[in-house]
Amino acid sequence: MDLEEQYDKIYRYCYYRLHQREAAEDVTQETFLRFLESEGYRDRGRALQYLYTIARNLCIDEYRKRKTTEELHDNMADADLEEKLLTAISLKKVLFQLTEEERELLLLRYVNEVPVMSICKIFKMSRFAVYRKTTKALKQLQELLEKEEFS
Repeated sequence: MDLEEQYDKIYRYCYYRLHQREAAEDVTQETFLRFLESEGYRDRGRALQYLYTIARNLCIDEYRKRKTTEELHDNMADADLEEKLLTAISLKKVLFQLTEEERELLLLRYVNEVPVMSICKIFKMSRFAVYRKTTKALKQLQELLEKEEFS
């Protein structure tokens, strides 16, 4: 397993979960520190699952600590930036109509390209269950995007 490649994927995963660059960086670093301190799972061929399990648990811990208020920047006057912001808000609105599990499955499978067998072990589901839930989430996402008139 290439740790440098996984580092970027774990960072994306943490950023997706936490929505804060600094927090995602901290959690990613802590994930790899804990991973490197433990040798048991690497020796059994379960390194990737263990890495995502550590990251997931640390993100949950960080999310619980964090305050729920977010600030918008005052320098959002540029029209192109405004269009990107509106698109991002609309997409986020659509994504949050899915369940947390569905969002996480889509992130792991299609953004971080985690193998299906690894996702099965992370979520403790069969391959069929992961396939079924992923297909359902994609169909729901497509329907929601069509309602929002995304092209």
